[in-house]
Amino acid sequence: MKCLTIVGARPQFIKAASISRALLEVPEMEEYLVHTGQHYDPSMSDIFFAELDIPKPDRNLGIGSGLHGLQTGRMLAALEDVLLQHPFDAVIVYGDTNSTLAGALAATKRHVPVIHIEAGLRSFNRQMPEEINRVLTDHASDLLMAPTQLAVDNLRHEGIAPDKIHRVGDVMYDVALYYAEKAEQQSQILNHLNLQAKQFILATIHRAENTDHPERLATIVAFLSELSRNIPVVLPLHPRTRQALQIHNIELAPTASFQIIEPVGYLDMIMLEKNACLIATDSGGVQKEAFFYQVPCVTLRDETEWQELVDLGWNTLITAQGVPSDLAQTALKFIGTSGTLGQYPYGNGKSAHHIVNVLTNAFA
Repeated sequence: MKCLTIVGARPQFIKAASISRALLEVPEMEEYLVHTGQHYDPSMSDIFFAELDIPKPDRNLGIGSGLHGLQTGRMLAALEDVLLQHPFDAVIVYGDTNSTLAGALAATKRHVPVIHIEAGLRSFNRQMPEEINRVLTDHASDLLMAPTQLAVDNLRHEGIAPDKIHRVGDVMYDVALYYAEKAEQQSQILNHLNLQAKQFILATIHRAENTDHPERLATIVAFLSELSRNIPVVLPLHPRTRQALQIHNIELAPTASFQIIEPVGYLDMIMLEKNACLIATDSGGVQKEAFFYQVPCVTLRDETEWQELVDLGWNTLITAQGVPSDLAQTALKFIGTSGTLGQYPYGNGKSAHHIVNVLTNAFA
């Protein structure tokens, strides 16, 4: 069986690391890896391939950034060319990016089965480009690998045939377990930034719903500044956010207690997440990683696709609107919160092997 794996963004590199490793264990499985180039900055791409031992892409499309329609269209055309040049039994796509949607559309038009890993997530906010990508990809897919029971329920409610849906757990949990010891041994990020365990807040901001709206972005910047008056804050600054700050003329000034750093690799990110006393983010992946390391998380959005984390008490939503000092006080009160550990919604750390078993049975 020959699979075309399509990745393009940081979260997909992390997920693909687990799947690629599991595919290598099955002799009859052959993987052809295509990087769309959606994330092309070395700090957002190359470092993950090196740290996570991901096979070098067989092809890099070099699409780069751009408006959603233009970027997706360029990816679609380039991926169709790949599919015309090589015979594939299936196409694997991940998550909710433009690379995901382009891959699903290209495969569907060439009548190649689509496997969607991380299927069934819903924020129920159709203003989010990620939500549109998720829904369209799910309905174009032939096998839907759902990480949680809630994701399974979402797919069934939308009328997707039950035999297409497989609850397999979350491959990001696989990766978090696999690389935790390596991060402890190799990362020097805490020493480099002069941070003490459980005495700082980690923040990440990159979602379009925040970066594309100057009022929300300005509120988040003021919110983080307020937090730093109480506890040191570390913000690895995403290229999209840096550009948005410049476009909207919003000042983000570092201080002794507010460190603004370049994006970090996965191993450094693990250490920052594990040792933070609180995580403030709009990232879906970081929300889960906070839970993996039992760190309370405030999500700077109006809703989340990982609702089970809110239900379990590990996550709370803070809208990027209102008085920043009030929002900061709400977040600070969440420090020390311990949610429920009796329920574990993301599987047993062997999701990649479950997925490969589904594939081998489906294409036997």
